[in-house]
Amino acid sequence: MTIKGLSVGIVRKAIKNLHIGVYPPNGRVRVAAPTAMEDEAIRLAVIRKLGWINRQRGKFEGQARQSQREMVDGESHYYQGRRYRIRVVEHNGPAKVEVRSNGFMIVHVRSGSTAEQREQGLLRWYRAKLKEIIPPLIEKWESVLGVSVTAWGVKKMKTKWGSCNTSAGRVWLNLELAKKPVECLEYIVVHEMIHLLTRHHSPKFIALMDEHLPNWRFLRDRLNRAPLGHENWLY
Repeated sequence: MTIKGLSVGIVRKAIKNLHIGVYPPNGRVRVAAPTAMEDEAIRLAVIRKLGWINRQRGKFEGQARQSQREMVDGESHYYQGRRYRIRVVEHNGPAKVEVRSNGFMIVHVRSGSTAEQREQGLLRWYRAKLKEIIPPLIEKWESVLGVSVTAWGVKKMKTKWGSCNTSAGRVWLNLELAKKPVECLEYIVVHEMIHLLTRHHSPKFIALMDEHLPNWRFLRDRLNRAPLGHENWLY
């Protein structure tokens, strides 16, 4: 639906109240509306919130964004919320990464590798580090929330930090979270696991977030303020 020149995605669900969200990286607007709500009612609700929507979209427009990654010496990369300068070292073994306390990330690559191959090596390292960090977080919050995650995984996601298949008990987490502070990763883990207790972003969901992670709004804002990747994410 186009409202006052703004493209708005509409998703109809079995919910009682309408919810409006503005999402990174480019300020996509999405409305979750009750199944029976008429288009005109949705249009009026969005118009009433246009000021807030435009302020949220403005924040994303001014957000820092990395340039296209070339994987060369001196380029900035992020790990757990900290910026590192990379040094590329060619060798005859498999790709590997070392993080130094002096703010450098040493990326070992095969001789003659392309920028894409170097980046893929770094992404594999990010994935491996996440797979070390995530299991203790899930175990911790399974005990706190009284739920069970039957399976979880890490993948590149274009529009979400995480997702939860409530019927299967499966959680997916965005590979980009390796670049963000661990507290932000934990916020996403908790967010998705609470969906095992309540499927939608209902008042019950908000109450559970407030109870178990009182600073979740701060963590959400911190996550969404962090520098975005260079990818031109499509919706």
